[in-house]
Amino acid sequence: MRSTYNEEDVTLLLKDISGLVEPLEAKEREKLIQAGTHYCEMLPMEYKPSEKYIEIYNKGLSIFAQSTADAVARVAEDIYRNKGQKVAIISLARAGTSIGVLIKRYLRNKYNIDVAHYSISIIRNRGIDKNAMNYILERHSGTDLQFVDGWVGKGAIFNELVNALKDFPNVDSSLAVLADPAKVTALCGTHEDILIPSSCLNSTISGLISRTFLRKDIIEETDFHGAAFYSELRNEDRTYEFIGMIEKCFKYDLVSIEHTVDKSGINEVERLKNIYHIINVNLIKPGIGETTRVLLRRVPSKVLIAEDYKDSIELEHIIQLAKEKEVDIEYGRLNSYKCCGIIKDLADA
Repeated sequence: MRSTYNEEDVTLLLKDISGLVEPLEAKEREKLIQAGTHYCEMLPMEYKPSEKYIEIYNKGLSIFAQSTADAVARVAEDIYRNKGQKVAIISLARAGTSIGVLIKRYLRNKYNIDVAHYSISIIRNRGIDKNAMNYILERHSGTDLQFVDGWVGKGAIFNELVNALKDFPNVDSSLAVLADPAKVTALCGTHEDILIPSSCLNSTISGLISRTFLRKDIIEETDFHGAAFYSELRNEDRTYEFIGMIEKCFKYDLVSIEHTVDKSGINEVERLKNIYHIINVNLIKPGIGETTRVLLRRVPSKVLIAEDYKDSIELEHIIQLAKEKEVDIEYGRLNSYKCCGIIKDLADA
């Protein structure tokens, strides 16, 4: 799999499908998804950021690099405490990949160890890439594996991971993330809904790779799940700008903090589901990372922002995207999250 990641940072267990699948505009793709086509059978058209959006992103990167680095440090320490030097990081492509690189670099810098780092695909309602898992298990013990993602929205991928690993009973199904406002995993840098700058962009902060792809006419039984490489975006690639900025902010003496796992974020999603009479919970995307993703590659009906964070710099990029895409913003009470994206139900459109 081609990418702009350095080989020493990550092994991408993905099939390169560049040029084999035509990306679709958000509205066309959304219609197909809501008509029953699985999202993994299509690729979204990459959003090209406006100058104003990049200006906001740059400001966000400079302001929130430290809190992101602190989250990396805390979760990396938890991983090392649990797994030791034999740990192998398995990041979930693509949002988890840059985070996996950062955790690998933190452990190298502090403990002088070079842990293995693979990035593999997991897809909601399709499961984990079993060929990639078998490849890894030929090289590592299942108890040494640590799955990593960027953040948790409402826990759908975490649940998918737990279910998928029933086929791999000797593999630890715990998931480490930087931010878990849903409170579903104890392995996190924070339970606060923080801005992780890498959530603000798509492939240009993820090694120029697409989200992962799975369709029988292109991905054969013995293949890894697929992804495309966007070579035309090389001049806009910010992957190592992000990784380098966060690494420079690493602190190696942070005090460990206690984490509460009570799944309170899931209760909030249910509350929103009832308030807005939403039948399909998959149309609700809570948290900064997920709200950003909705605006970048789905068709939103509205964005909810917590009243207490109305003027927060953390949400400036979301407000800018909503303006550009003419999406309504509604301010109100949110408990676990600072914002939430609601996807438009095209049956109501």
